[in-house]
Amino acid sequence: MRLNRLVPAALILFVSGPASAQDWVEFTSKADFFTVNFPSEPKVRETTYRSEYGYDLPARVYSAAAGQSRYSATVVDYSVVEKLATEKSKTCPQENVENCIGGAQAGLGYWKMDLRGALVNASWRFFQRDAKVTSYLWEFIDLVEGHQLQLTNNADQSRTHVAIYMHQDRLYILEATVPRSAPAPGLFQQSLQFIDEQGKGVRYRTYYTTGYSEEWKFPAPPPPRTR
Repeated sequence: MRLNRLVPAALILFVSGPASAQDWVEFTSKADFFTVNFPSEPKVRETTYRSEYGYDLPARVYSAAAGQSRYSATVVDYSVVEKLATEKSKTCPQENVENCIGGAQAGLGYWKMDLRGALVNASWRFFQRDAKVTSYLWEFIDLVEGHQLQLTNNADQSRTHVAIYMHQDRLYILEATVPRSAPAPGLFQQSLQFIDEQGKGVRYRTYYTTGYSEEWKFPAPPPPRTR
């Protein structure tokens, strides 16, 4: 787990530059508030991500390949889930109100549960693959908590390394798949860093967990320190 990393001095919407002797690039998305190392300039694709409770959320997929190895970072915007769920709760069928409308603790349309459970649900989806899970860990990057998984494909024995984090109502899913005999993709998985609106790297003074709220009686974490 990394606690300290450097960020590039100049940032535009999507920025990249040399990051290693192997000609990897340090890619920055100011739109999704993160930086990560890719083996080449990634392609960016707009898509949607269906949440656990059935809401289609806006997302972007950043992807690149190097030989037979594939790398992607999927960023899902959960900031709209409350609005979508609240609107849905207004049209709940009378015969299914209890399982549709939610409530104070769960949120209208269960948006609070959807938000707080995003990490677990994203991890669970990898368990459904035709692969053997060889590692599943709680982890953190700059004190932002997350999950890390390793899987071995049952068909070709390729290995997939996954890092999942939730920060500022955004879900970050980093996935790297390499051939059986290839080294672990540590340069990719461990290079993730979160940035603020000015493009500066941030790190919290204590663990950051998504969904803090006075209503839920959780103490808010201290403001992040800018690097």
